[in-house]
Amino acid sequence: MDNLVSIEEINRAHRELSNWGRWGDDDQIGTLNLVTPECIAAAAQLSQQGKVFALGASLKWPLQTGGATARWNPIHTFMRDGADICCMPVDQQNQYTDDAIYMPLQCSTHWDALCHVFHCGEAYNGRKAGQFGSDGAGFLGIDRTAGKLVGRGVLLDVARYKGVQHLDFEYAITNDDLDACAHQQGVQVRSGDFVIIRTGYQEKFISEGNWHGHSTSAAPGVAFENCRWLRERDVAGVASDTYAVEVVPVGAVGYNFPWHAVVIPGIGVSVGEMFYLKELAEDCAQDGIFEFFFCSPALNLPGGTGSPSNPYAIK
Repeated sequence: MDNLVSIEEINRAHRELSNWGRWGDDDQIGTLNLVTPECIAAAAQLSQQGKVFALGASLKWPLQTGGATARWNPIHTFMRDGADICCMPVDQQNQYTDDAIYMPLQCSTHWDALCHVFHCGEAYNGRKAGQFGSDGAGFLGIDRTAGKLVGRGVLLDVARYKGVQHLDFEYAITNDDLDACAHQQGVQVRSGDFVIIRTGYQEKFISEGNWHGHSTSAAPGVAFENCRWLRERDVAGVASDTYAVEVVPVGAVGYNFPWHAVVIPGIGVSVGEMFYLKELAEDCAQDGIFEFFFCSPALNLPGGTGSPSNPYAIK
């Protein structure tokens, strides 16, 4: 494995890049504090063409197919369908259908809450794992992001920058890759931005029509050093079209996802995964505009460790 990270590196990055206490001891939204009303107002001005791109994966795509993942694909059932209507008396006025969905909160396009990842038993801002009971977290839940996951979005189309349909599985995106991609696109990453990284990973599965291993296989993603890139630029949120954002496999003893162990509990960054980026990327490549108004509300679920979302990029 070429992407090894030592425990010492993880601990050092967690310590040096920590945002604990930056916005007060009671802070529960981390880098979303960087998204000021001024940032949002400026981002709204980026909507010049009235083009809306939905970045949520179809809930019919079996992203959790195969492998040893503990998550499952959404189960969509109907309590009332057309047959129920047909069986009603002809003079029945209230005719309707009704359905339900059963799914893990992180099985498709979603955000990780700050209570999702702990490092040495502690979550962001020093919250202890022992405070997280079976009825949910009383802190750092996804509900804390209500009204916060909105602002300037920047697409970094690394696959297109590299001239490929999709990055090789296990390709580690370096900080230099991100900077060079942004330079080529003529876009600048600013404080409070939502950075969205395209690798082409998801599109490979779509084109092949075979989802086996999607959420368990090797995958391209950012190298561990990216945690410093995010902190230096004060990024509010980061997302990608893969299931982990960071490169897989990577790790040290006891850490399958070392980037997560620093970015979420240390820096307090909101992390989005499995975004659908094909159409947005094609449009950005066509008009040369890689910034947009971004809006991606999560469910207002107190104590939730994550939430599905159908993000919008509006140009």
